[in-house]
Amino acid sequence: MKTLVLIFFCVLFSARTEAQQPFPKSANEDKEKIMGDSYWQLWNPQLQLEIDKNIEKYRKANGEISLTDLNPGTDVKIEQISHHFLFGAHIFNFDQLGADDLNKKYKDLYGTLFNSATIAFYWKTFEPEPGKPRYKTENIDEASYWNKLSEPWKEFHWRRPSPEKVIEFCEEKGIQMHAHPLIWGNTRWNHPEWISKEPNNVNQMERLFEKRINEITTYYKDRLPSWDIVNESVDPTPGKPRYGVIPEDYTYKSFKWAEKGFPSSVMFNINDSWRTVYPPFIKGLIDRGAKIDVIGLQMHIFSNAECGRIAKGEDVIANGTSWQPKNVIGYLEELDKLERPIHLSEITIPAPGKDDKSEKIQAIMAQNMYRLWFSWPSIFRITWWNVVDDCGAAGEPTTSGLFNRQMQPKQAFHALNNLINNEWKTNITIKSDKTGKIKFRGFKGSYRITWKDKNGKTQTTDYYLNN
Repeated sequence: MKTLVLIFFCVLFSARTEAQQPFPKSANEDKEKIMGDSYWQLWNPQLQLEIDKNIEKYRKANGEISLTDLNPGTDVKIEQISHHFLFGAHIFNFDQLGADDLNKKYKDLYGTLFNSATIAFYWKTFEPEPGKPRYKTENIDEASYWNKLSEPWKEFHWRRPSPEKVIEFCEEKGIQMHAHPLIWGNTRWNHPEWISKEPNNVNQMERLFEKRINEITTYYKDRLPSWDIVNESVDPTPGKPRYGVIPEDYTYKSFKWAEKGFPSSVMFNINDSWRTVYPPFIKGLIDRGAKIDVIGLQMHIFSNAECGRIAKGEDVIANGTSWQPKNVIGYLEELDKLERPIHLSEITIPAPGKDDKSEKIQAIMAQNMYRLWFSWPSIFRITWWNVVDDCGAAGEPTTSGLFNRQMQPKQAFHALNNLINNEWKTNITIKSDKTGKIKFRGFKGSYRITWKDKNGKTQTTDYYLNN
């Protein structure tokens, strides 16, 4: 009996510690003044109403189903199982969190909160030795290897698991996969040490770019449905190269090499953060015949201080991007002129600290930004970057996760989970008409329809609601 009581207490305590604490969603609810008055003026009721209208318009559709062998007026349960829209995160910490229970909580997010995952293909760790790419899982990728480490971030492949086991996991759970990146010109973070950075060897670098693309396209074909073909190649200042030694016109060449190797069904993304030079750069590539199917747009806040200033309502340019809603809308309108779908490809919204107020700031900002992005018709996928605190790359904020390092959920998790699995999912019961037909309006995605036939036997059918 004592054992049962102890188990009940532990479960109850765990539920309480992980329960959501309320955070304000408007100026009227913000009695503690968590956000500045200027912030709430930007995210005013008129804007929120417009966001709601667009969500209703663009993210829902009308469904109609004809059922047989049921009495008129039978209750029909309509239960949404999954989203058509892609809510994702990178999956770079697969089996690397240092304990089996933490790894399980991490993996369980994919298929519950996230239906999309970005898989790491950074060249530096994918091919640390020339001619020996890490396609398949080795002992250094096993959870047992990481569970023994007290400082996992010192390992060369921290946040860079070999892709095969991750791909198999995503295939088994039906997670939409996105590969990142095929080519990235950053010689510090992406190029293997064995690639020369000397100016007189730039032609060799170009040949290695083409070789990598040929090998990967041949190996994967269409197994991974979308790729960041080139990552962060726009020069912030025209005429001033972003990186040191780099092949001339390598972005365009990389897209053309990839087009030769991948099947036409594979979606080609370009990926960068917002800069005024980004749209004309993309347009120039498209006009020259580059196969750019998707525009990737990063939005990172890499400074806790910047996050705090944004919470006050200041117009902060974080990583080249303003986070004020009117400016974000302006960015999206500019990109929409290119007539391509948009992937919010890398999202970093940190808590400015570890206290309760800071975590509420993160939750409020995530709530408002996701609502705005979800309401925008050309956006089809949003990818949160670092899921767990203190698991980012060097220099990234340590409080940008949806969970702390022990996989306990933060307020930002509860904010997104409520949107994705509650507010933006349709679960209703309606009555059939005399012909067995039911009509409803719901969020786009997969549904399970359940009813009882004339004999009282429960029947189910699947239904996919899109346009």
